[in-house]
Amino acid sequence: AVRKCYLARSCAEHCREIPLQFDSERPLGWHHDDGVDEPSERLRGFRARLRVVQGLSQRRNLIAVQLGDLGVEQRRRPVGGLELCLQLLPASIERLYLGFSLVQRDLDRRRPGQSAVTTQRKEPDKVELLSGVFEGETTGASIALVVRSVDARPADYANLKDLFRPGHADYTYWKKYGVRDYRGSGRSSGRETVGRVAAGAVARLILSSIGARVQAYTVQVGDIVAEKRDLGFAEENPVRVPDREKAPLMERAILAAREAGDSLGGVVEIRADCVPAGLGDPVMDKLEAVLAWGLMSIGAVKGFEVGDGFAASRRRGSEMNDRMTPGGFASNHAGGILGGISTGEPIVCRIAVKPPSSIAIPQKTVDVEGKERDFAISGRHDPCLCPRVVPVAEAMTCLTLADALLRQRAIEPWVKKLEDPLHKARA
Repeated sequence: AVRKCYLARSCAEHCREIPLQFDSERPLGWHHDDGVDEPSERLRGFRARLRVVQGLSQRRNLIAVQLGDLGVEQRRRPVGGLELCLQLLPASIERLYLGFSLVQRDLDRRRPGQSAVTTQRKEPDKVELLSGVFEGETTGASIALVVRSVDARPADYANLKDLFRPGHADYTYWKKYGVRDYRGSGRSSGRETVGRVAAGAVARLILSSIGARVQAYTVQVGDIVAEKRDLGFAEENPVRVPDREKAPLMERAILAAREAGDSLGGVVEIRADCVPAGLGDPVMDKLEAVLAWGLMSIGAVKGFEVGDGFAASRRRGSEMNDRMTPGGFASNHAGGILGGISTGEPIVCRIAVKPPSSIAIPQKTVDVEGKERDFAISGRHDPCLCPRVVPVAEAMTCLTLADALLRQRAIEPWVKKLEDPLHKARA
């Protein structure tokens, strides 16, 4: 039962999904893909929308996640800034209060120039609302935001015009499209994460309506590993590490790498608390799979694991199995996900962040004509990306979980109501 069906242009990779969304006031009829209506019994109590999503190659030009019926698209203007459009806000949250102070807070945590361990580029990253919100509440119309760039320096890249920089996407973009924008890397620039963070702030508001919380933090820089999880301390130091003893060590290591003209990688951990059991799908859209898809779409991320992750390969089944009790699970080696579906325990995952490729140390490469060239990168670059990846990882996690929440709410009218024997005591 579909009210309207908008088909994208014909594409062999089209993927069809049919999410059902509760709406008690709209009786509907059946519609086919070709737009021909067939008479049917007037249906009340639900609305279904057939979404046709273009193939992955096109979909990856979007921000990485379609939030239920909420499409998120961003366009980067190389000097002017970045525009973000959140489309088709679901009716179930049309009157959701949108606090732009929260959007700005997350953007402030991502912006450059915030400490000595980040790039010294100075961008205020002030968000401007263009449409979709009236008197502090979303109207159901598309939300349009813009964040302007005020400290761009395209001239810093002039000497790299014909070079393929090691570790960057210069060659692959040139090979794929036959052209590339050398002034800051275009869509492969970390600047595009502005839109992710702004959209993630909206998703965070959706999750907060059910009491769910998402926090990310740095747990490793180079070979220095955090051993404690004092989450309250994570936002009190520039590296965003939840370990009071390791924080100064990591900060000194980052500054030493910058002084040497080099950079450092690390690991960021993401924790989502109070996520209800039952979110996710059992096969291709397993919750950990879509989390990996969203998090690994972040430019610098080269690895993903959930729960014990790769350490699980060294355990016995008797060690890995999370025993169940009337109060919940006795352990959480699975990281809050079993069979692709959330268990109600904290969802814990980690991402490996590579060292920034823009380093001051002289390097060798080749140019577009295949000639070997010596070069050095100047300008303002992060010596370690982990502190600024933290809010981006939170945003992608919020988008993924909010998407899963909306999908689950869509089928709840047909799900048999059962008393939860695991979380009964907790409730």
